[in-house]
Amino acid sequence: MNEKILILDFGSQYTQLIARSVREANVYCEIIPFHQKIVPEPSLKGIILSGSPFSVNDPKAPLVDVKGLHRNLPILGICYGAQLTAKEFGGRVANSDKREYGRALMSIVKQDILLRGVNDLSQVWMSHADTILELPAGFDVLAKTDSIPYAAFRNNGEGFPLYCLQFHPEVYHSTEGKKIIRNFLVDVCGCKQDWTAAHFISDTVAALKKSIGDKKVIMALSGGVDSTVAATLINLAIGKRLYGFFVDNGVLRKDEYQQVLETYKKIGLNVKGVDAKKQFYKKLKGKTDPEEKRKSIGKQFIKIFVEEASKKKGIGLLGQGTIYPDVIESISVHGPSQTIKSHHNVGGLPKKMKLGLVEPLRFLFKDEVRRVGKELGIPDALLQRHPFPGPGLAIRILGEVNPEKVNLLQKADHIFIQALKDHNLYGSIWQAGAILLPVKSVGVMGDERTYEFTVALRAVTSVDGMTADWAHLPYEFLSLVSSDIINQVKGINRVVYDISSKPPATIEWE
Repeated sequence: MNEKILILDFGSQYTQLIARSVREANVYCEIIPFHQKIVPEPSLKGIILSGSPFSVNDPKAPLVDVKGLHRNLPILGICYGAQLTAKEFGGRVANSDKREYGRALMSIVKQDILLRGVNDLSQVWMSHADTILELPAGFDVLAKTDSIPYAAFRNNGEGFPLYCLQFHPEVYHSTEGKKIIRNFLVDVCGCKQDWTAAHFISDTVAALKKSIGDKKVIMALSGGVDSTVAATLINLAIGKRLYGFFVDNGVLRKDEYQQVLETYKKIGLNVKGVDAKKQFYKKLKGKTDPEEKRKSIGKQFIKIFVEEASKKKGIGLLGQGTIYPDVIESISVHGPSQTIKSHHNVGGLPKKMKLGLVEPLRFLFKDEVRRVGKELGIPDALLQRHPFPGPGLAIRILGEVNPEKVNLLQKADHIFIQALKDHNLYGSIWQAGAILLPVKSVGVMGDERTYEFTVALRAVTSVDGMTADWAHLPYEFLSLVSSDIINQVKGINRVVYDISSKPPATIEWE
């Protein structure tokens, strides 16, 4: 049984970063809403209390019984978690003129295993309006900053260790924060750091064999990282009883349909190709509104899914490439009445199908999925692919979609993406692609006057897609790509580069 750390989420924007930091230390963890009941189990080694946008003095502040948790397990309180702990044990927390936001230098006051190996005056990241004005009795100060006297502290009495930090060790700007988290996990909680990609694969395949039994699984694959890794794990568990299919919806990238099917064949997946271009083009005809295009593609995909499923007898389960951020975003820390986002992968399936779900990646982050994929031997070309929207090029063709426009965009997009790879720029980009604009302009080629389409190139850098900056590609590179597109794609005579960031813009144009 895997050792486990629980992270109680009070609504902080950084909660996922805490989980990622724990996972990077090869320790398994799960995020749960603060109000969820904790069931004691031998594998549970410790608890981390997250930050929060609330003040501990707010009438509706999220609360947990820190004293009760502390009787059973080691605890690390971060920011709000530290302030909640201080208040519950009799300290004083208030809004003060000593608020801290941004970088600060932490002075070590008392040596402790939590700060083992951490340098004095190490940079930490503060983000709190409240501050602890008086420490509770029975707690020792471990570190301070110029602005606050209690940057880190711990209990000095009986029971399990109880540590608190008023800064955020999980963020990049806390330069030795991950070392502190590692010290808590290993030296305080006694975790063995044995949660690896290989460990995950062996445990997951064994669990899938047990949970699936003799049932058959159907799965729609997208050609992306998540669905491919999920399908590979299911395939290891049940072999040919996994029925996969990959749909050509007419708005894939150039040659993607054939390339993806060839890759699936090489890695031994039982995947059928479904050429449905004509059906999708028919549904998209006359539609210019982005939401209408998305809905049309979604409905047609569901129709094809049902048709494919009906061809296989005895299908009992649906495989999906759900990953942990999807799951987390489905759970509100304020209860079911305020769910942040409804999770779906293949949404809208008819209820009469009554398919159970198989989601082998539902507790992994994207980077972990890639590590598992690498361990499974999936080619890097697929594992390192940029994110690609479900509606494909349909939302990169502004206005009505038709085969002629798709052909133009596929060619231009291919030139751009291939150039990024040839110039070793692809790996530093989060997402890139070309957008066909509903704009024609006058151009000159040789002695001829042209009146052709404009293409916009888009490339962004990001960590998770929530925010993104436009990629500062070299001018010489952009000049080369522009020249190649205009010379090689008849129908396009102008290329522009999108230099807007998210926010206020979005990564996709539609």
